[in-house]
Amino acid sequence: MNEELAITIGTAARAAREHLGLTQAEVAERIGLVHPVYSRLERGKMLPSVPSLYRLCRELRVSPETLMGLTPKASGRKDPRPQDEEGLKLRRLLHLAQKLEEDDLDALLHVASALAR
Repeated sequence: MNEELAITIGTAARAAREHLGLTQAEVAERIGLVHPVYSRLERGKMLPSVPSLYRLCRELRVSPETLMGLTPKASGRKDPRPQDEEGLKLRRLLHLAQKLEEDDLDALLHVASALAR
């Protein structure tokens, strides 16, 4: 295993995941890995398979080149889509709501409507 590449991929994956406001468990589930395996990937203790790398790039919305450290670092440029804490919370809430059954989703909507008054 190329340890330097594993660390580069893991570091980039963690940064992209945190930028999206996702947990390791959420990303692991979305790309079809168990949480401990995904955690090893982020810590640079393993390299992903090609199919896992593909799913990881799609889920984290980054290119394989970015994950593998093949793109030049942006010099002082800010992300054009800054993520505020409220936006991250809304994204997590949406992800969780998508897992709910219809009755539970209706209940969540009722509670949210009541809280918004």
